[in-house]
Parts: sequence; structure tokens; C-alpha cells
Amino acid sequence: MMATLPRYATPMSVPGMLLLPLLLLLLPIALSQKPLLLSPPDPTPAPLYLSRPECTRREHPVVTFQALSPWISIFSHPGVRDYSQLTLDLTRNELIVGARNFLFRLSLNNVSLIQATEWIPDDDTRRSCQSKGKTEVECQNYLRVLLVNKTEVITCGTNAFQPLCITREVGNMSSVLDRVNGVARCPYDPRHNSTAVVTESGELFAATVIDFSGRDPVIYRSLGGMPPLRTAQYNSKWLNEPHFISAYDVGLFTFFFLRENAVEHDCGKTVYSRVARVCKNDIGGRFLLEDTWTTFMKARLNCSRSGEIPFYYNELQSTFYLPEQDLIYGIFTTNVNSIAASAVCAFNLSSITQAFNGPFRSQENPRSTWLPTPNPIPNFQCGTIDDDGGPNDGLTERSLQDAQRLYLMNDVVQPVSVDPLVMQDDVRFSRLVVDIVQGHDTLYHVMYIGTEYGTILKALATTNKSLQGCYLEEIQLLPPGVREPILNLQILHSDRSLFVGLNNRVLKIPLERCSNYKTETLCLEARDPYCGWDRKQRRCTTLEDSSNMSQWSQNITVCPLRNQTTNGDFGPWTAWQPCSNDDGDGTSSCLCRSRACDNPSARCGGRNCEGSTIEVSNCSRNGGWTPWSSWGQCSTTCGTGFEMRQRSCNNPSPRHGGRVCVGPVRDERFCNEGVSCPQPIFWSLWGAWAKCSADCGGGVHSRVRSCENGNSCPGCALEYKACNLEACPEVKRNTPWTPWMPVNVTLGGARQEQRMRYMCRAQLADPHELQIGRRKVETRFCPNDGMATCETDTLVEDLLRTPVVRVAGSGWSSWETWSTCSQDCAKGYRTRKRTCATPEGKVAPPACRGSPVEYQDCNSKACPVSGAWSCWSSWSQCSVPCGGGHYQRTRSCNNPSPVNGGDICIGLHTEEALCNTHTCDVCHANVLSSSVSCFGTFTDRQDIGHLFPTDTVNLQLAERPCVCQSPPYLMALSEMA
Repeated sequence: MMATLPRYATPMSVPGMLLLPLLLLLLPIALSQKPLLLSPPDPTPAPLYLSRPECTRREHPVVTFQALSPWISIFSHPGVRDYSQLTLDLTRNELIVGARNFLFRLSLNNVSLIQATEWIPDDDTRRSCQSKGKTEVECQNYLRVLLVNKTEVITCGTNAFQPLCITREVGNMSSVLDRVNGVARCPYDPRHNSTAVVTESGELFAATVIDFSGRDPVIYRSLGGMPPLRTAQYNSKWLNEPHFISAYDVGLFTFFFLRENAVEHDCGKTVYSRVARVCKNDIGGRFLLEDTWTTFMKARLNCSRSGEIPFYYNELQSTFYLPEQDLIYGIFTTNVNSIAASAVCAFNLSSITQAFNGPFRSQENPRSTWLPTPNPIPNFQCGTIDDDGGPNDGLTERSLQDAQRLYLMNDVVQPVSVDPLVMQDDVRFSRLVVDIVQGHDTLYHVMYIGTEYGTILKALATTNKSLQGCYLEEIQLLPPGVREPILNLQILHSDRSLFVGLNNRVLKIPLERCSNYKTETLCLEARDPYCGWDRKQRRCTTLEDSSNMSQWSQNITVCPLRNQTTNGDFGPWTAWQPCSNDDGDGTSSCLCRSRACDNPSARCGGRNCEGSTIEVSNCSRNGGWTPWSSWGQCSTTCGTGFEMRQRSCNNPSPRHGGRVCVGPVRDERFCNEGVSCPQPIFWSLWGAWAKCSADCGGGVHSRVRSCENGNSCPGCALEYKACNLEACPEVKRNTPWTPWMPVNVTLGGARQEQRMRYMCRAQLADPHELQIGRRKVETRFCPNDGMATCETDTLVEDLLRTPVVRVAGSGWSSWETWSTCSQDCAKGYRTRKRTCATPEGKVAPPACRGSPVEYQDCNSKACPVSGAWSCWSSWSQCSVPCGGGHYQRTRSCNNPSPVNGGDICIGLHTEEALCNTHTCDVCHANVLSSSVSCFGTFTDRQDIGHLFPTDTVNLQLAERPCVCQSPPYLMALSEMA
């Protein structure tokens, strides 16, 4: 259980508790048993905060991580870090991401994963790296070049300090098209800054370090159809410990932006920001500057705060190129060892070109000063050295010598404005992208500036004094308390989306959130170039979503201001610490924790936190027994058993180190000690099977058993089973042939004769059970040619001599009585006969017309079926639990039931027997009553008890049956005798 402070709580005492040791130094101990209710703050406080400096300070709006979360799409992969390389593939609507040991293809819609390709160094390469003193973290593959070239993507990684470049199919990162050494294209060390760009003709321009130690910086051209070129090796005047920032392919030139130690600075060591360029068609010198750039030039970039003594932001950190405006935006900061300060300056390409067309700065010898030197080829263009003989036919020995010593421009490239577009102290900017937004009246350049703290500053780039340096909002990409630098920013203008590369994830956030402003005031005071109030739709929309330009309004005249009123919110809870609690029954040890209303604190009229500031939990408590339960049911219904009662140690339960209860949990005692059990009733073993009713063809036989010690056994005493299921042998019988009888006699005496016999076949156990079956007839022909003599010749002769003549006066005798029926039931037949007598008294059936035999159906009624008993049912429950009762069982005459006049079953359909003949317990009471109640049951006129009155003079005794359950406690009754 956890105790908490009431609402509107500040660090105050809790009733009946001793709080954290740290809080005990500050707070009194409260022993009251009633909660101490703290008064809520005055709902209408005096506006004293209006005079506080922090409440009147002008600050830009802040979008917290919590408020931004619904708008963010996030991608991360388990175990993957350093999502530093982001490249847009607009033809496939994909974002290609390079991280440590992995390449990813993500959807531009919601940064969902399309393909993940692992690229890790092999074991030998990692072992070699670690043998050179590098850590396991350093000996991984960090992607540092990720460029899309039409249908290919060029990927280069550190590969455990053995740089490697692989050309892959852009639609399938696992498909390797080419593999080359990554030296001079990718750094060895992942901490070295490098950059690269690929031209339309396929040449790769890379600015990196070329050796393991990082002491040989180089701007190097490779791949494509041009010969490889590089900057002068080990010449600090060309490149002096540079940090390469970016590279752009612009027209005939390739531009590189970097920062390096200034060789021309003659007073200590300082860092300058530079822009360098080379001609893309440069093929190097002959004999002098062979395999080296002949068109390499560099100039200083100036980004400073104006004043009598300008404040310089010397170190370039990031750039963004707007080709539509020929503008280069750059982030400049102070040195890491000085006070943190950052600025954003913008440069025209025309200003950069003007500096490259101006004079050079050079020195005659290492000890001389750097002095301006006229440009031997002002307004130089790469095409001027192109001639019929080749790109370098116009290079003379003098021009090659000039190219070797003249590379630093005298003029400094100045920004488009006197002061930086944005200046910020106490913070270091890291990445920058710029979007062009069409407002109601003008175009706005909106900058998104990433910081080393993991926030993005949304600012306006303008020379308008009232808007210069305006932060539209600060976007917090990380939860409170988490800080990490932004590694990469990519902007998708068509989708108005921003892609952010962090150490352990990739984010996609929208450039505008106009629907977030619900009222016209909020919409207009946001001063957001993307958003305006649509008076017709009455909502905040973008220009593209507005109903009409004339109905869409903006008010971008001043910088937006942050509402300083902040409601308080609780910070995290502290760790649990031991404390004590006094609840009136003693002191127990507990655990306590606290939190403060400081995340953020309420300020400038904001609401205080509502809720508890202190929680108390896990207080120790000793256990206590509950009362004993009632005695349970006896374990036996007869014979000695036991009954049980229980109690629990939960009144209260011991917890958090409290003492457990002492004593038994369960108590037992004997019961039914005087109740003897009746003898068990059971079936005897089955007897032997009787003889089968049939020798074959399937019969039945039976066996019996008896019920011992009574007649209440469940089930049947008789059991039947089929037997002799095998088929009987087949028996076949033929009757003797009948005599031959003439048929079809011709006048010539020829005839046919027939004789017959009957055959029957069946599978029977007894052959005598066969009956006559089908008839078989044989026929023969007897011609009257004297050749073949048949036994019926004389009969035929008589037939021929004596024609069949009906004898006059012949007649049938009376019918005889009917014979007995062939079957007693189920339809048989009977017959009767008559004879044909002539006047002479002879029997001659042919002399009369008709049949001498007549048939008739008989006994068509169904056969009677006698009834038979079913098995006995189980015995019913005894009518009383003691004192002699009875139970019964029944059977039915339905196995089968008698029908069609069949005999009924002989015997009883119900049997009864005595049960529970043991005597009942005797109940006692101190008063004579008309009824007695046993423990847990009230019965009237069914108990047996001895009632003893308190009047011992007129002693009376009444007794009646009593059914008492053990233990036989009696209760006082209201009705007295």
C-alpha cells in the first residue's frame, strides 16, 4: 500500500509518518491521525510576476518533444549507430541512409524500411585494425560517401581503417556492381571530416585524408574518363590541416568548402574558413605539377559581427546551396576552446567568382610576408586553356610555375549582409538546410539550423531589421534531459519535409504544422511564412490549401514571442529510501520517495503541480490470526474419522519484514467414533459362460453373478454375449426325379416328355432343417418312328386313340373341410380338396372343369410377444440417516413389453430393504422444549432428545427422535415446555 500527499502538495509532512532522512532535516514530524489538508493556492494571485524580469523577457517559441511527437516519423534499427549519411533518391521516392555497418533504403513517405543491407569488415580486417592500437568501436565500417549517380549509388566506408568503395545498384543495395580501393576517396578514421561529389559525367571529386595517420590531406579526382588528379602532396600552403565541409558541382567548376589553419596569418595560430575550386576539365601539368591540379584556388570566407573591432566566426561547420538563387548558406562558429557562439552567413556565387578573379596573395620565401600579387589570368574560365592540342596546350612553364605558387586569393569573400543573418551565443550550430516559401506578399528564406544539443532552430533569413535574426520556433527533437548533436539534415522541398540523422535514429518532421493553430490570433502571431488564416474556411492553412489568395492573410512584421506563462509539472521520482511510520500500534520501517514540481516549475502565473510530492510504501507489519472457522464435515459417514477447522495469518498479514503468526494453522479432532459402518455390499465374481444357443451362424450365451451382503448392488446380475459367429457349413439336398410325363403330343405320336426334381441349399447347423427349394425340369423328345422307345409309349397310344371327352354326368364332389393353417400367426395358408366322379363311379379329374384343390390365407394376425423384466435400478437414498429406515429399487416390464396378447412379466416391480439401522445420537438440553435444534439445522418433531428441566422437584423427561450432526450442539429455543 502506498501513501501519498494530498493535492497542491509541496514538500510538507505526511500524517503519521517519518519521511526520508533528507527531508527530516527540513520538515517536522506529524503524528496526527487525520490527513493534513494543505490549502490550495489563491485562485486569483496578485500579478506580481508581471514585474519579474524572467516573465517580461522576450523569447522565441519552443516546440517541446511531447508536442512534436504526433508529427514525427521515426526509423531505427537494433544495434545500429551513426546515421550520418542521408541521400534523397527522388526518382524512386526513397531516402538512402548510411550508418555504421549498414545501408538502408527508406520510404520518403514515413521512413519505413524498404531494404537493409549489412556491410561489416571481415574478421581479418578488424584484427589488423585492433593490432594497430585502434579500439573495437573505431574498427567498424563507418559510411562516409553516399552518392546517387543515375542508376548507381557510390558507397565508401572506413572499413576498419582500410577504406573501401563499392558501387551498388540503386534499387537493390545488395547488388554489387564494382569494388575499388577507398583510399583518397574516404578517410581512414571516422572522426576525420571529408566530403565528395559526383559529376554528371561520372567523375568522383573527394576531399579527405589519404594516409592512416591523417597527415596527407587531398582533393582528389577519380573514376570517370578524366585522369586522376590531386592537390600538392605534403604542401601545407595548399592545404593546412583542413576540415572538409562540403562540395558542389557548379558549371565548369567544382567548389569545396573547408576550414583550415591559416598559413597567411602571421600572429599565432588561427583557423580560417575557405572556399576552393578546381576546373572539372583540368588534366594536370607536364613535368611540373604532373598528376596535380593546375587550376586549384582558394579564398577566405568572412562571417563576422560588425563593429569597431569585428567579432569573427572563423570556423565553418555546414553549408547549403540554393541553386535557384546562386546562394551558399553557411554555419560559422567560434573555436571549441573559446566561448561558444554561432552565426549564419550567406554568400553569392558572384561574390565568390569575383574573389577568384581578383589578385592573389603570395610570399617569395617562407620568411617573407604574404603580399598581394596581380592575377596573370583575370576573369579566368576553364575553357580558356582548351585548345586544339588539348586542355593544357596553353600551359607554359611560366603558367605552371604560377599555378604552383599562386593559389591563395587576396580578396576575402564577403556575405550578402553586413551582419550575419542569425547570431546566437552559448550554443554551437552543426547543420543547416534552407527552404524557399511563398508568402502572401513575398518570398521567404526559412532556415532550419541543427544544434549540438539536438534541437532545430527555425529562423528567417532576411535583411529586414525588424525580422533579422528571428527565430520562428525552436524544435526539441529529443526527450527532456537527452542531448546529442544532429549529424545530418536533408530537406525535401516538394513534400515540405525535413529528414534528421541522429546517432541512433532517423526522423522525419513536417516543415509546417498550420493545423496546430486553432484560432486566428494563434495563426497570425506564429509569424510562420508557411501559414496564414483563411477567412473563408476559418482555419489556419498553407497558401496551397487556401480557398483564395484574397481570403488568406499573414502578419509577418515582427518576430514571434513565446508565452512565458508556464504551468508546473512534476519531475521524476527520487530513488526509494528507508523511512519509518507510526500508526499508533508501533513504529514500522517503510520506503519513501519524493519528487519536485520542477519539470518545469510553474512561473509567470502558471498553475502549480497537482498531486503528491511524497510517497510511502512497503511499511512492515506483524501478522495476526483470524478466528477459528467452524468445524468442517467429518471425513467419514461411519466409523471413526476426523474433522478440521482452520485459521489464517491475515488479520493482518505480515508484510515487508513483519513477524509471522505463531501457532498451528489447522486444528483436528475425531468424529463418528460410535457409529459402526455396515458390511459392504458388492457383486460376486461372474460365473462361467453357459452353452451357446447355436453351434454356428451366431448364437448367444449368458453368465450370472450374485449380490453379496444385500441386494442393492448397482447393475444387472445377468450378462449376455454373442457366440459361435462363424458361418455354418453349406448343406445341399435333391429330391428324387418324378416319372416322365408326356407333354405336347402330336397326332403322329411324337411328343416331348418332362420330369422334375427339387433342390435346396443352405448354411444350417442341422441338415434336417432343409426345406424344398426351387424346381428343376428335364425335357426329352420321343419321336414316333419306332427307333427310340419311351416309357410313356402306351400312354401316348391311349391318348391318341382316346380323345379327351368330357363325360356327361360327371361332376365334382363337395369340398372337403379346410386343412389346418400352415402357421399359427403372421399369415399362413390352408387347403381343401374335391374329386371328379363319372356316372360309373370312376375318379377322372379331366372329366370335370375346374381345379381339384383350393388355397386360402389364414392366421394373418401378428404373433404375440411376451414381456420381460429390465435390470434392477440402483438403490434409492435411505429414508433416514439413523434409527432404521428403508430404501427401494425398481424394474420395468419393457425388455420387451408384452404386445399382441403376450404374457405379462411375472414378479415384483419394486423391492424394499432396511437401512441405517444403527441408533441415533441423543440430544440434551437444560430446558424442556417442544422442539430441539441441532448445530446448523433446525428440525421439528424429527429429533430424539432427552429434555431435563431446571425444576428438579417436578422432574420430567421427554424423549423423541433426533437427527443430530456431529458435533451435537443444541441451541436454546424460544418456546418453553
